[in-house]
Amino acid sequence: MPLTDFQAEIARLLAKNRSPESHLAGGSALHFKPHSLRYSQDLDYFHDKVELVAEAFSKDEKVLRENHYDVQLEMNQSGYIRTKVSKASQSTKIEWSHDTAWRFMPAILNIDFGYMLHPVDLAINKTLALVGRDEPRDFLDVLHAHKKILPLGALLWACAGKDPGYTPLLLLELLKRRGKYRPEDFTKLKLLKPVNIQNMKSEWLSLLDKAESFIENRSPDEIGCLYYSRKQKIFFAPSPGDSKKTYVLHYGRKGGILPYLGIE
Repeated sequence: MPLTDFQAEIARLLAKNRSPESHLAGGSALHFKPHSLRYSQDLDYFHDKVELVAEAFSKDEKVLRENHYDVQLEMNQSGYIRTKVSKASQSTKIEWSHDTAWRFMPAILNIDFGYMLHPVDLAINKTLALVGRDEPRDFLDVLHAHKKILPLGALLWACAGKDPGYTPLLLLELLKRRGKYRPEDFTKLKLLKPVNIQNMKSEWLSLLDKAESFIENRSPDEIGCLYYSRKQKIFFAPSPGDSKKTYVLHYGRKGGILPYLGIE
């Protein structure tokens, strides 16, 4: 979801307050590039510790007010703050919230918006979100993540590492309940172009089948990992015939960690 000009303006302004423990996340980080389909409804800033939420909000609010933005507090509770930020005729919501520090990769530094959650972690979070709630916006985001970041099967495989109460197959079965939408379900979303329900349904069923095939062909003792290509230097979904020498298993940890290639 491309950011609006107003959101991008604010995100650039607040970039100096970001850190690996206070970073842009959620849908606004997943789809901030202009070619994305859906506009974000807000800016989401995630924090590794509960106490960092109030600290970050205080700093960001100061910057916003100094630059003549109006900041209207809508909700303030431990670990979560939501505001409506406006200037002239434009406005957007901003959320500061606590999220687990457990992730696969460290936050990355973006030249415009400061620290952001790594795309693969954004994709995993969105996949788990769709498992837990039937929201059209999450459905569109998972389709985007499958196309642009990592195939759904590999995402589900890694999701079981972030939430070990699940198995990849259980996650897949829960996702099979999603995708039952009508055209009007997407009318309240701000999209670059209308969605084609029939094409989207066909695509969803196809990627569910591919995800099931991927999961059934992986070794159970590898559940919860990402696969990192030694040659391409990217996360990918290995095929059954790929030699294990061509990739490494990558597991998450608190704060995330870079893939370890060892001695090739």
